[in-house]
Amino acid sequence: MTRILLNQGLAPRAAAILRQNGFDAVHIAEIGMERAEDILIPDMAPTEKRICVTLDHDFHAHLATAGHGVLPFILLRAEGLDAQSQADLIRLVCLQCQAASDQGAAISADCGRIRVGRLPLG
Repeated sequence: MTRILLNQGLAPRAAAILRQNGFDAVHIAEIGMERAEDILIPDMAPTEKRICVTLDHDFHAHLATAGHGVLPFILLRAEGLDAQSQADLIRLVCLQCQAASDQGAAISADCGRIRVGRLPLG
């Protein structure tokens, strides 16, 4: 089962919706890190074996800075979605890209396309 960590900017309710659909999902606010610097997020995700879902286009730079070049993550390139739409897109990406995320991929998705890259990003 994919374990998911939703980063700041995503709706906390999206984590609850994902849990209702059988995913092990947690929002950063649910663990008291809603005010944490983005650079600290990569330190938490690997210890919990979670794939980080973010809206932060510079997340790969945070990974490199923190020394976590192969931590899998999903970059959502679809801003302005409500919690249900975020959860639906995250669920779709996780189901379609399970093998890639297990191998430490960088996945980006919008409402029409999913792209998978190998880590570390160059």
